[in-house]
Amino acid sequence: MRYFIKTFGCAANEADSERVAAYYEARGYTRAKTMKSADDVVINTCMIRASAEHRVYGLVHNLTEEKKKGRKVKIVVTGCMVGMAAREKTGKLLSKLKEKMPGVDEFLPIEEVGFDFAPIRTSAHHAWVPISNGCNNFCTFCVVPFTRGREVSRSMEDILGEINGLVKNGIAHVTLVGQNVNSYGADLEKKTGKVTYVKHLGRLRIPTIFPQLLEHICAIEGVRLVDFISSNPWDFSDDLIDVIRKNEKISKRIHLPVQAGDNEVLKKMNRWYTREEYMRLAGKLKEIPGVTISTDIIVGFPGETREQFEQTVDLAKRMGFTKAYVAMYSDRPMTAAHKTMNDSVPFAEKKRRWKILEELINQTNLKAGTYQ
Repeated sequence: MRYFIKTFGCAANEADSERVAAYYEARGYTRAKTMKSADDVVINTCMIRASAEHRVYGLVHNLTEEKKKGRKVKIVVTGCMVGMAAREKTGKLLSKLKEKMPGVDEFLPIEEVGFDFAPIRTSAHHAWVPISNGCNNFCTFCVVPFTRGREVSRSMEDILGEINGLVKNGIAHVTLVGQNVNSYGADLEKKTGKVTYVKHLGRLRIPTIFPQLLEHICAIEGVRLVDFISSNPWDFSDDLIDVIRKNEKISKRIHLPVQAGDNEVLKKMNRWYTREEYMRLAGKLKEIPGVTISTDIIVGFPGETREQFEQTVDLAKRMGFTKAYVAMYSDRPMTAAHKTMNDSVPFAEKKRRWKILEELINQTNLKAGTYQ
């Protein structure tokens, strides 16, 4: 029996797909070279944008049509779409998924895959290493807390054990993966009952142990390069900046999502920092030799005026981002924005704003040879 995995979405989904591959091979399957030659097709889904969701529906539709014509193939859907349905207690979302994709044979929650088997790596030189799953921050536009649940950190022992195993197999470049990696361990610290809260960006937070995790990883002989995604302004402490500064093994390419450059829009997004606080934090990072910063930006958030968008343009000019993942706002179910805000910016205006930032940041860097 042969399996094929089609992955939509972020690095966390890529890491999950490697675990799904291990799950299948432990049951005696082998990887198919193409989707056409597979007995089981596993679709690892993303819900961060409506466009990603629509691509899933399209692929499932095409496979279902092949089944109707006589192809014997099992369609398995996993990932964020299933995660949200599994967490919705009434069962309505799962029923809707089954209605929209009647050809699916199995809806597989990623939690059922677990960490029982070593992931099947897709690279001989680089590995994704999940350190946490889920998110506690509830940005008003973001569906992740509903698709992946509250933040849960892996034990440091498990993570270091996995990386030691990678080094023994010749992999020297690791990327630590989480929805907010720099809050790693806050839940583990809370369980100790000995937490002293600290103030960061105007809010009390549990001090995280991500800086200590990085130091332990850098101490492993054989590790040559350590990346991490995604980090956020919250929990990006001075301790973390110091660890990045003093460890040559840690990548100096920092991904630091800003999402918007206007304070009112940031507040409506529940991104509880100001543009000024973001720029001060980025300024500290840029004091480290060799540091470059990439980011995420959403255009056309509900109610965003042209003047507010121009604030984002201004911030981008000041920051000199090497890369930006610019997205047009997409209304997502269950989010606060979906429940309380009107998706009022026309698509044509979203597209216009997207083009401005794409040209300003990405195309300019491509032409200059600094795009990362």
